[in-house]
Amino acid sequence: MKPCILIFVFCCLMTFKLKAQSALQAIPHIQYYGSNAELLVDGAPYLMTGGELGNSSASSRAYMNPIWPKLQKMHLNTVIAPVYWELLEPQEGRFNFTLIDDLVKSARQYHMKLVLLWFGTWKNSMSCYAPGWVKTNQKRFPRVANNAGGPEEIITPFSKDALLADIKAFSSLMRHVKETDSKLHTVVMVQVENEIGMLPDARDHSTLADEAFNQPVPARLISYLNLHKDRLVPEMQKIWQEGGNKTSGNWEAVFGKSLAADELFMAWYFAGYANAVAKAGKAVYPLPMYVNAALNAPGKKPGQYPSAGPLPHLIDIWKAAAPDIDLLSPDFYNPNFKYWNDRYTRPDNALFIPEHRFEDGVDAKAFYAIGHYKALGFSPFSIETANQTAGEPLAQSYNIIQQLSGEISKAKRKGTMEGVLLSKDADTVRLQMGDYILTVSHDLTLGWSPKAKDANWPLTGCIIIALTKDEFYVGGTGLVISFKPVKDGARAGILQVDEGVFVNGKWQAGRRLNGDEDHQGRHLRIPVGEYGIQRIKLYNYK
Repeated sequence: MKPCILIFVFCCLMTFKLKAQSALQAIPHIQYYGSNAELLVDGAPYLMTGGELGNSSASSRAYMNPIWPKLQKMHLNTVIAPVYWELLEPQEGRFNFTLIDDLVKSARQYHMKLVLLWFGTWKNSMSCYAPGWVKTNQKRFPRVANNAGGPEEIITPFSKDALLADIKAFSSLMRHVKETDSKLHTVVMVQVENEIGMLPDARDHSTLADEAFNQPVPARLISYLNLHKDRLVPEMQKIWQEGGNKTSGNWEAVFGKSLAADELFMAWYFAGYANAVAKAGKAVYPLPMYVNAALNAPGKKPGQYPSAGPLPHLIDIWKAAAPDIDLLSPDFYNPNFKYWNDRYTRPDNALFIPEHRFEDGVDAKAFYAIGHYKALGFSPFSIETANQTAGEPLAQSYNIIQQLSGEISKAKRKGTMEGVLLSKDADTVRLQMGDYILTVSHDLTLGWSPKAKDANWPLTGCIIIALTKDEFYVGGTGLVISFKPVKDGARAGILQVDEGVFVNGKWQAGRRLNGDEDHQGRHLRIPVGEYGIQRIKLYNYK
């Protein structure tokens, strides 16, 4: 072959390779840098201001038609919507993608993205969305057994036929999404199964499960424990240490005889099942994939809550068994917002809150999750319900977050952003940013409003971004911020504070607030019930 032909062939191959790499990079994906991460869509950071539909809403186009305009008015940029195995594959091997196509078409019409929830083998522990041909064939698709030996409405993760059927359906879904959406990227992420967990016992007691329980603990798990020995979560360290850090034996021999050991065992097989589904789907179209957790309440034992789900005390099991799942994410229907977010935010697990009870205070929590935890997104559940007291504030919060999204992305990479969540019980937070100590207090601490005497105060919060050592953006609601120089002996003065908006990513200043609004240079303030962005520049004097 002549040299010129060889050069031509080489150039063609390189061009093809570069195009393939470019196409792969263009697919929505999560990129980690340091302790932070971002979801990239079409190569650009994408911050989700989302809402999850109620379980049944996406099953009817007619039901959804009047909902889309409402969601748009709430400043959602992402809708999280279920995909139901029973409707996708009503007869084995025959697929119907009509509902998916309707969702994608409507999302595009209203300029939104989609996160799909795969309601496959499990939804809230149960197998309620499995097709009828799966539910009614218990010989082929066996159920878990409770401690008394009775069957539950939960397909066992030890069923190879169930896993193969789920993989086939999920892969077909991902293939359809790839064929119809890989150029426009309306679908940006997928949830695999839903709130996986074992009820009403800590583990499955079926014959298949008992056989696996008596087998040696998989070498892959032992290897993971040894490799991460000094970084395991406390609960995992404790149960392994109490068993003598054994590296061989069956589950009871290695981890002891307890509900905790039963839960570890079950978590390994639930996670492995979910990972196999995710891996097969990614082989077709590698969108980011996550699993969500029904959080365990204090004092409850495994089985009293959905045992073995992707919970913080089991995160090592899930990370070891499910490397193809990008995120483990919390669903919030209980208090202790900060506690759970602390446990889910890790260098190998960016925070994403796909589901939160749609209630008063979600507007402030969205500021806090994104500002403090650098969350990829936030999403109340049943977003289409007529919850005006929560919905209108959330819309205003989302409007601010979307305006700030470009600055948020830059600040995440620089480490120059914080978020604050305030209540009557935790009404003040102190932060050091730039050359200043910021005292951020609930607006009602000023005592100017009659509401300051109320027994309960509304949750308030904000995102603070340092532009320089003496200049900041503050976006939020219901707060007052005073400033003190880090340098001893100096006092902080407000050179100027402007309220404003971002238009196409560029700051446009509005009113100059150097009078009553900042208490004649004493503080920055956004009152309770008001939402806005202010840009403040400070100076020092003695």
